[in-house]
Amino acid sequence: MVVVVYVCWVGDDLRVDMRRLSPGQQEALRMRVVAALREGMSSAEAMRVFGVSENSIRNWKARYVFGGVEGLESRRGGRKAGMARKLTPDQEQALVEAIIEFEPEQLDLDGKLWTRRKATELARRLFGVSYSEEGMGKLLRRMGLSFQRPDRRAVEANPRAMAEWVESTYPALVKRAETEGAVILFADQVGVRPDHLSGATWARVGQTPTVTRTGKRFSLNAMSAISPRGDMRFTVFAGRFDTAEFLTFCKRLIAGYDTKIHLVVDGHPVHRAKATKAWMQAHHDQIELHYLPAYAPHLNPDELANADLKRSLADKTILGRDQMELAVRSFFRRVQKLPDHVRGYFQGPHTIYASTV
Repeated sequence: MVVVVYVCWVGDDLRVDMRRLSPGQQEALRMRVVAALREGMSSAEAMRVFGVSENSIRNWKARYVFGGVEGLESRRGGRKAGMARKLTPDQEQALVEAIIEFEPEQLDLDGKLWTRRKATELARRLFGVSYSEEGMGKLLRRMGLSFQRPDRRAVEANPRAMAEWVESTYPALVKRAETEGAVILFADQVGVRPDHLSGATWARVGQTPTVTRTGKRFSLNAMSAISPRGDMRFTVFAGRFDTAEFLTFCKRLIAGYDTKIHLVVDGHPVHRAKATKAWMQAHHDQIELHYLPAYAPHLNPDELANADLKRSLADKTILGRDQMELAVRSFFRRVQKLPDHVRGYFQGPHTIYASTV
């Protein structure tokens, strides 16, 4: 192994330039010098033989006396973890819990989204300490937080109603379906348009890429229903979503099952229309509707199927309604053959409650 030693002249002496050595080379030199001193070499001779200064020898001897051989090892720069922290561990945890449990406006800070600036201001108010925004970012990352896009929730959403659905209403429905030998399906309607089909692509920084799309405006609707055991049923139609389309879909569901269906839907006006209720009453032994809490689409696993559909269309060039219909039907037919994929819609953070078959 070849070791390159950088030297410089200091008066009449030739000295090693420690600044040009790597940490490993510096450590090796310290070890050699201290070993020679322990074997009887004088400091003056060590200075001449190794080309080091008197101050360096004095420092290394002290490091060896207090730390042994480990004291001569190259030490990582900066403060040790936990040294000179502005907040105690308990205070850091309290700060993080406040950020997780509350929105800024609930703590007399503006808005609903936490930023480093707002977290810095909160630390000042709570504990009287000041941070730079960069320092606060490092603290939050060290405490397990990251800067993320939040889930959107309607302000009208009722947390108590959502909790009751997850913890009480739906479990009771599962038990009832088991007793009846019935199947539970979650259904939802989705509309797609060519100007909705957007995704992301790699491009040079600062140069927004251009993707060609049709300038025509047209739309297509679809409705699907999925079960925790991996079933999927769907329909695709060009007209608007109305009571007639919904009931036609329900008739197809009945024809496809030899057991009663408990169909979970949102509060769309079509689902609550008088004609819908009358038809459901007439077919009560075959199908029954159950409504999710208002403003709680995240509790419907079929919403994830809709999002999956839109992602699958994002990278396609759609030039006409016929082409779009073919792409939408192809998506549903492909997923229909993948029960594990359908069951995956019931494994989301907000839909896992419905994963019981």
